[in-house]
Amino acid sequence: MAAGTQPPPSHRTATGVRSPGRAAIAARHLRTDRWWLSPAATAAGLLAFVAYSTWRAFANADYYAAPYVSPFYSPCLAENCVPMRGGPNADLFGSWWGLSPALLILVFPLGFRLTCYYYRKAYYRGFWASPPACAVAEPHRAYTGETRFPLILQNVHRYFFYTAVPVAGILTYDTVLTFRDASYAWGHAGLGTLVFLVNIALIWAYTLSCHSCRHIVGGRLRHFSKHPVRYRLWTWVGRLNRHHMLLAWASLISVALCDLYVYLLATGAFDDPRFF
Repeated sequence: MAAGTQPPPSHRTATGVRSPGRAAIAARHLRTDRWWLSPAATAAGLLAFVAYSTWRAFANADYYAAPYVSPFYSPCLAENCVPMRGGPNADLFGSWWGLSPALLILVFPLGFRLTCYYYRKAYYRGFWASPPACAVAEPHRAYTGETRFPLILQNVHRYFFYTAVPVAGILTYDTVLTFRDASYAWGHAGLGTLVFLVNIALIWAYTLSCHSCRHIVGGRLRHFSKHPVRYRLWTWVGRLNRHHMLLAWASLISVALCDLYVYLLATGAFDDPRFF
């Protein structure tokens, strides 16, 4: 059917993509594939992580098994933290904080991911159907983008990037500490060490592939030739940025598995296999 400039009479009072002046396509979409699988899988994956991380964040237990500390609880900023020899203990909030110490730190990495350009696309499509998929009309009456509250707050993403970098640095320190044994002697490594190494590599790759990072290292330059170092960094970040979606999911899964591994050790489900 040819698309005119005015919808048929039955749609003249409609809004959104059915409003007057929009292409007069009667079908909601012309796709024949299972386009709904991608947003459905995205929503399921994000819901699973939200449920798991909420349970672990409020648990306030089983987050340390020497020498491993869960990334959900690092750095531990309250007095009610489990003592961790050489670990990321920083009693900044004193004894008045009675809730889980994870709630003090998770706001920064979760805020970074919540405002991430990829994750915004993912949960806009998965939960709000805005739009459900490419070439599929969204069901909303109007489109305002991110120009109104609360979505206008998504612009703080660049500032969450500044907090995500030191958090990744602290998790790197935690990974170095995994080269100790349960008695804190150096020169040892277990399966948990490998789990932490994979996790921190993915976290750094995801963080540095961020669009804000790409803008910081190479944005607003008029002449790349006059800034060879920043140009080289910009090209490196650009290569990572092409895989930002994959790194977003891989690092999300790895940080959950890292926490789960510490939880299983702390609850005595099994002992950490040692390589040396």
